[in-house]
Amino acid sequence: MNDSFKQEAPPAQPVTDEAKKNPVVDTIQQLGQTGTPAGESNIFCMTIIGQVEGHLVLPPQNKTTKYEHLIPQLVAAEQNPKIEGVLIILNTVGGDVEAGLAIAEMIATLSKPTVTLVLGGGHSIGVPIAVSANYSIIAETATMTIHPIRLNGLVIGVPQTFEYLDKMQERVIRFITGHSRVTEEKIKELMFKTGELTRDIGTTVIGADAVKYGLINAIGGLGDAIRELNRRIDEKRQMQGGIVQ
Repeated sequence: MNDSFKQEAPPAQPVTDEAKKNPVVDTIQQLGQTGTPAGESNIFCMTIIGQVEGHLVLPPQNKTTKYEHLIPQLVAAEQNPKIEGVLIILNTVGGDVEAGLAIAEMIATLSKPTVTLVLGGGHSIGVPIAVSANYSIIAETATMTIHPIRLNGLVIGVPQTFEYLDKMQERVIRFITGHSRVTEEKIKELMFKTGELTRDIGTTVIGADAVKYGLINAIGGLGDAIRELNRRIDEKRQMQGGIVQ
C-alpha cells in the first residue's frame, strides 16, 4: 500500500480538569443520589452524625462531626439575612464533652428559630445538643443514652482530677435542665442508675420516655420538625411587623 494514501490520526486533545469533572458523578459520590433539590431555602439544615470530634483527631475509620466545621456554619447562618431558621438533625454517639457543649451553647444563643430532630440516637454529649434548640423532636424509635462523664487514657489519680470531673458534670446537668423541662433530680437519677447498662452506669431513654421525662418536647419526624420551624419563623415575622431583616 502506498504511503501517500495513509492518513495520520489527529493528535489527542489533552483532557482538562473541567472535562474530568462530571456533576452527576460528583453528586453520586458526595450525596449518593443523581439529583439534588434546586432552589434556595430560608432554612439552614445542619447534621451532627457519628462522633463529635473535639481537640483530638479520631481515626479515619470513625464517622465524625468536627466541631471546628460546625461553628463557622452556625456563625454564617446567624449572619445571613436569607436564613430565617435552623434545623439540626442528630444521630450521634456523643464524643468530646467540651466540643459538644460549645456546639450546644452556639445553638442555644442563635437569635433565629431553631429546632432539633433526634434520629437514631442522641447519646452522651448529644443530649445537651438535642435540648439546646427552641424546640426538640425525637423519632419514636430513637434513643438517648444518659450517663456520667467518663475519661479514657491516662488519668492522674488525685482528688483534683475527680473534682474537675465533678465540675464538668455539673456544667452538663445545668445546661440540660436549663434548656428542657427535666428536673435535676430526674436527670441525676437517670445518669447514675445502675443495672440497666451492662458494665456501665446510666440509662437508655427511648423516644416516648424522653418526652415523658421532659428531655424532649415531642415525638415526630422530619415533617413535624420543618412544620414547627416554619411556624416559629412566621411568629417571628409577625413580631417584626412582617418585615424580614
